[in-house]
Amino acid sequence: MPKIVDPRARRRDVAEATLRVVARSGLEAASLRNVAEEAGLAVGSVRHYFSDHDELVVFAMRHLVDRIDRRVRAHIDHLGTPEPDGDLRARAEELLGEFLPLDATRHEEAVLWIALATAARIRPGLRPCAVELQENALTLMGHVLRGAQTAGGLPAGLDPGTESRRLAALIDGLTFQAVLQPDRYPPKELRRLLRHHLETLRERA
Repeated sequence: MPKIVDPRARRRDVAEATLRVVARSGLEAASLRNVAEEAGLAVGSVRHYFSDHDELVVFAMRHLVDRIDRRVRAHIDHLGTPEPDGDLRARAEELLGEFLPLDATRHEEAVLWIALATAARIRPGLRPCAVELQENALTLMGHVLRGAQTAGGLPAGLDPGTESRRLAALIDGLTFQAVLQPDRYPPKELRRLLRHHLETLRERA
């Protein structure tokens, strides 16, 4: 009997292979042939699901967005629940740390994000995906700040919209520096800088 292939599972496998190629060798290396080799498939199998390089990369990046989104949202529901201030801070730091390259998985995600954002500047087909990833991150950061504010961990007069943009800019900057200079921005230093920023928010009237 012919082997039954789950199309959704196959597309996910190809997406993961694409992300590995991009993280290792850059966006331009993610040709259909190279991705097929990485996934252990014939190039015709990849072409069955993706017609060209841009379609393949966009799908892989949306897969990446979904992966990060699921991981981050697993933290969010706890933030609106009243709890000791120390626990609230720890939960907020843990959630926001999902956007920083604090381990091998998140470092690879940071490399992928930078590759996508850079390519999207000159490749219109990639731009909507890059903008969506950035907007999702901004929305989730706003969730964090509003949840912490509701639970009493941040001043009531704080503007979550403005502060989420400041926070996103900080995290983007730290992420870029950590990818570029990992020895100067190890996980411990990234956590310290994030904690310091959150402490300054708590101190504002």
